[in-house]
Amino acid sequence: MKGKKILFATFPADGHVNPLTGLAVYLKQQGYDMRWYTGQRYKQKIEKLGIQYYPLQKAIDFSAGEPDTVFPERKKYNSQIAKLKFNIKNAFVLRGPEFYEDIQEINRSFDFDLLVADVAFTGIPFVKQKLNKPVIAISVFPLVETSKDLPPNGLAITPSYTTAGRLKQKLLRFIADRFIFRDSKKLVEQLYRQYNMKPAKGNVFDMICREADLLLQSGTPGFEYHCSDLGKNVRFIGPLLPYTSHPSNSWQLPFQYRAYTKKVLVTQGTVETDVEKIIVPTLQAFRNTDVLVIATTGGSQTKELRNRFPDANFLIEDFIPFNEVMPISNAYITNGGYGGVLLGIQNKLPMVVAGVHEGKNEINARIGYFELGINLKTEKPSPGKIKMAVETIFTNKQYKKNVEKLANEFNEYQPIQLFEKYINELLQNKELSVKNSFVTLIRRHEKEANTSIAV
Repeated sequence: MKGKKILFATFPADGHVNPLTGLAVYLKQQGYDMRWYTGQRYKQKIEKLGIQYYPLQKAIDFSAGEPDTVFPERKKYNSQIAKLKFNIKNAFVLRGPEFYEDIQEINRSFDFDLLVADVAFTGIPFVKQKLNKPVIAISVFPLVETSKDLPPNGLAITPSYTTAGRLKQKLLRFIADRFIFRDSKKLVEQLYRQYNMKPAKGNVFDMICREADLLLQSGTPGFEYHCSDLGKNVRFIGPLLPYTSHPSNSWQLPFQYRAYTKKVLVTQGTVETDVEKIIVPTLQAFRNTDVLVIATTGGSQTKELRNRFPDANFLIEDFIPFNEVMPISNAYITNGGYGGVLLGIQNKLPMVVAGVHEGKNEINARIGYFELGINLKTEKPSPGKIKMAVETIFTNKQYKKNVEKLANEFNEYQPIQLFEKYINELLQNKELSVKNSFVTLIRRHEKEANTSIAV
């Protein structure tokens, strides 16, 4: 199937773009005609990979700034549920038609054979129904499709499989449908009618999951809650991690820090710029201790932090290659970005997580549920809470054992090879379907012609 035209389309955010870069580079190397549609912030990254970039045109490009800057009215909503409802409507539902109209224009000059999009890309149902293109959705966070066995997604409630627990979860799903997803569901139905599309069941994320021909889940079953009604189009492909061209062993821990036997890695990623949330309380927690804290700031206030915390047991850098610093670390403190969590698991690193918004609550709930680490269930943990959690990680070896077990499960998967396999199967089935439809049409015409002659 080499030479086929494939369009990647991603929600314009780091955690949605970066995990797909390795897949895109591989397909390009294998001879596929690759293009990518997403926010302007990622233009240079994509072009550096040798892939043609298409910008958001009609769609709002909220990769240009913080969510509260792009949507100033978002600041009015303080509660987790209110923010969730606002985000679903403004970042997802209303962007779907805009994404579609941009892709419709791209298709005029690049008649692609397949759309590959992350599962938050709400243009999927429009492209599938209006352009009649096969679509693969890639889930870059935990599974979001509603299940009869689980609580509603988005509230970070861990499942119960008792009779009483199931009844409670059923009630919670009903409440969520009525009070969290109802407005966005009505808006989706309105948009579908406007575009003459067939209706779909469930909330907006259910629709995306079910509309895709295949939903490829980044991760493995061991990091998902058990559900008996898993979608028939779902395939686990192992952890998807960003493409890197850096040679291994390019970074070494500076000599003066090598005597430390306890090492903690802390990061907030590149999107969260408020260092007071996790980095500062972590540094405060381990001042004058025998624990080496390795802090990566993503470029946010690195110099200021070094001046503020000149302690001998602190190493503060803009960036350090995680694949090189994680193997020498003993604990990982993070706000719970999915890519960083998967990388931490792959490196057998137990975690302390503190993050609530942008879906991190669901990721962190799984870390606590599967005892891969400790979930602090807050955006701004205190130094005392962080120190206590890290000390628990050091002393309770069960966390390390659980992470190692899941890491071994990760190693059983070959994400890129599985991805190409599913692409080829889908495109072959599409070609066969088109061929069969053509043959059926020819036979119908022959039958009609023979009938006319007989008459």
